[in-house]
Amino acid sequence: MPKPRSTPLINNGLFAGIELLSTAVVLVDADLCIRHLNPSAENLFAISRHKLLGMPLSLLLGKPPGLAAALDNALHSNWSYTGQDMTVAHPNADPIRLDCTVSPVDSAGIRLVLEFRPIDAQLRVAREEQLLQQQQANRELIRNLAHEIKNPLGGIRGSAQLLQRELGDAQLREFTAVIIAEADRLNELMSRLLSSHCMMRPAPLNIHDVLERVRRLILAEFPALDIRGDYDLSLPELSADREQLIQAILNIVRNAAQAVEGAGEILLRTRVARQVTLAKRRYKLALELQVIDNGPGIATHIREQIFYPLVSGRAGGSGLGLSLAQGFIEQHQGMIEVDSRPGRTCFTILLPISDRV
Repeated sequence: MPKPRSTPLINNGLFAGIELLSTAVVLVDADLCIRHLNPSAENLFAISRHKLLGMPLSLLLGKPPGLAAALDNALHSNWSYTGQDMTVAHPNADPIRLDCTVSPVDSAGIRLVLEFRPIDAQLRVAREEQLLQQQQANRELIRNLAHEIKNPLGGIRGSAQLLQRELGDAQLREFTAVIIAEADRLNELMSRLLSSHCMMRPAPLNIHDVLERVRRLILAEFPALDIRGDYDLSLPELSADREQLIQAILNIVRNAAQAVEGAGEILLRTRVARQVTLAKRRYKLALELQVIDNGPGIATHIREQIFYPLVSGRAGGSGLGLSLAQGFIEQHQGMIEVDSRPGRTCFTILLPISDRV
């Protein structure tokens, strides 16, 4: 095995543009030894470039079927190559499904440029885009319905009040009181449906201050809960609307507390995520916040619609908490996803921290 050798390509300005790419790129020489990995490749393969410089490419990729012949053709015939759904694995790492494009070059000792696109990530981005469009359409429909419902509600309530004043029978006045109370309840419901469209007031904040505020509020409501924090204290501040973020996380944690019937365990975990795509934009750094409970899980028949308005897995639930949380998070250019099975439900929030790549 050859000894690692220094690679001053990027320091000298050659190929410097690949450092900014969200695509994973590996540069190799004529001996198929690695000369450089960009940050996206380090993130994809979960390995530092300094451990691989000068090492054979096979140490990084293993020996996927057909790749060796394709690399040989690219070297000797200057033919480009694209491999679909290729599985690669290096020691101490899980296999990764990738599309790989090999392009021959001849500059500064570099002979091949390999670009890798993880298939799972592509499918996830496509699914996120589809869900985002679907959710936006649903919210717009609900918003329009809420506006249409609020107007006649005011007339119904006002008429009931006038009728109540004219009625001398106390029992009949009870009926008008019911009409007024139900009109108020529906009006509040419609206001909540519209509240996620309020103007944001972003300011620097510490996410852990927000989480501790939420934890105190939930414990006051569910004192038998065990809520633990697993925080990455090195996370930088976010630029966010404090009240919207508190409300979004409060809705998710309250949902978890109700799922465990106020007596289970909830874990609040924060981590940093790197090179994340959110709302079709690439960010160097993002906050990953997870809310994990040990409840019974989300019923299979509503799992795909759990963020839709008026969809609830709990008897008597309004089905607005998670929908409003999603609306607030999306206003922050973030996203929420959920993974659920009996005994473990995990809501994951991703929020951008750094500027776009």
